[in-house]
Amino acid sequence: MNDPLKEFGNRALQSNQPKQSMKTLTLGIYVLQGLSIFFGITALVGVVLNYLKKNDVQGTWLESHFRWQIATFWVSLILGVVGTLTTFFIIGYFILLAVYVWIVYRVYKGWKQFKEEREI
Repeated sequence: MNDPLKEFGNRALQSNQPKQSMKTLTLGIYVLQGLSIFFGITALVGVVLNYLKKNDVQGTWLESHFRWQIATFWVSLILGVVGTLTTFFIIGYFILLAVYVWIVYRVYKGWKQFKEEREI
């Protein structure tokens, strides 16, 4: 005879496991964010994918990665605009350098946690 509690637990564990396609997408978005240092538009493509697929990762460990990626985009965009507008005052170059470092750090840390299949 099957134990209903055990079956419920097994279904709950399975529902919290992300699909392989969502893992691939999450990794791809990290790649797009990394490439945004050279080609800024790739970050926009990545965040659009985050918003379009956000519901597909809800309740999984990938959900935290989507939040991390979205926050990385918005902070980078805002600081990038501020840095660009203040380059006339020289400080903008330092802000833009900080944005590049921020992106590298966020992509590296996110990818590292992703590789270990852990929340961030």
